[in-house]
Amino acid sequence: MFIQTEATPNPATLKFLPGKVVLQEGTFEARDEGAAARSPLARALFGVAGVSGVYLGHDFISVTKAEGEPGWPQVKPAVLGAIMEHFMSGAPVLEAGHAPEEAAEEFFDEADADTVATIKDLLETRVRPAVAGDGGDITFRGFRDGVVFLEMKGACSGCPSSTATLRQGVQNLFRHFLPDVREVQAVS
Repeated sequence: MFIQTEATPNPATLKFLPGKVVLQEGTFEARDEGAAARSPLARALFGVAGVSGVYLGHDFISVTKAEGEPGWPQVKPAVLGAIMEHFMSGAPVLEAGHAPEEAAEEFFDEADADTVATIKDLLETRVRPAVAGDGGDITFRGFRDGVVFLEMKGACSGCPSSTATLRQGVQNLFRHFLPDVREVQAVS
């Protein structure tokens, strides 16, 4: 099994491409060992010293290391070993009966339904594919008083350049197509 590794804009996160589907649909994020309980793969990765976060996408795994831990040259081989061992074992990525993460509760006024539909379409067609390329995800959480609320996941969560991505990239895109949008904010 050959696993490719890619750097992400977040220096604390690496993206691992195992060359096969990781999750058939949806995503899974664990920011601590407790959240990893539903996934044998995430549990194995949290067993590697220095791992502080795991994000599973369709065909990639983003792993975040804790601040102050050994550098990637020390952590990366153990992460590669855990991923390879997991896939070679045939164990499921998520335990039976555990679906990928469900979308968080959304909030917006019904009068803004057309604007929200356009926001979601822009996210799906222009933003999420680009962000997935960097090992992360951005999901819609709400829209109120001209402000779009988005959740950053995976490599995007805690990334130093995520604020710039939101302001110069996503916010400008939304403003171009939707004059009702004043601002974009990240929520957790």
